[in-house]
Amino acid sequence: MPTEISKVDKKILAILQDDASISTAALAERVHMSQSPCWRRVNRLEEEGVIQKRVAVLDRQALGMEVVVFATINLTQTGRQNLLAFETEIERYPEVVECYTMTGIWDYILKIVTRDIRHYEDFVRNTLTATDMIRELHSHMAVTEIKNSTALPLDTQMV
Repeated sequence: MPTEISKVDKKILAILQDDASISTAALAERVHMSQSPCWRRVNRLEEEGVIQKRVAVLDRQALGMEVVVFATINLTQTGRQNLLAFETEIERYPEVVECYTMTGIWDYILKIVTRDIRHYEDFVRNTLTATDMIRELHSHMAVTEIKNSTALPLDTQMV
């Protein structure tokens, strides 16, 4: 059952999505609350799993990671054990920053980030397809990043 989210909770979440390093005092001031009740709300949202963790969002290009690829994958076999084995294997690869099961003709889609095209090729040839689990892999290279956000659309999805 989804957690009940008040308007104040939504404001808190929107602020934290933008800057998780904000102090409780500054957060409380921005949502027009005293510090203790604000801290209790944040703590409750963390305990209920609404706030999973607080992280720093890094600039991949500043770190020399130029290539973003969306790879669609079909497995050789899709039984429960094969799916679990593939998913466990994918967890091991830091280049794979997102992985989703899909409906339709693909079993999975991966978002892969690498330094350059040569690193991507090496990753695909010597790591990703080194197992016999993958029957088909199609690479879709991102050319221009138009939007990249970690923020959820709170105003449009919640009452």
